[in-house]
Amino acid sequence: MTNLTIDRIISLVAFAMLFAFLAILFGYVTRWDLGILVFFTIGLAGWDFWQTSGRRKNN
Repeated sequence: MTNLTIDRIISLVAFAMLFAFLAILFGYVTRWDLGILVFFTIGLAGWDFWQTSGRRKNN
């Protein structure tokens, strides 16, 4: 496995764990304002994952 593949796997696992944590949090504390915050947090983390999991740029 290359370093890029390992980085993608680790970032996918981290994103899944964040999603699971926020889903459990929202499941126990069901408030609409927390739901909006969870929605935006998942959206921003997903966008960051999508942007950074692409091709590596040479510095």
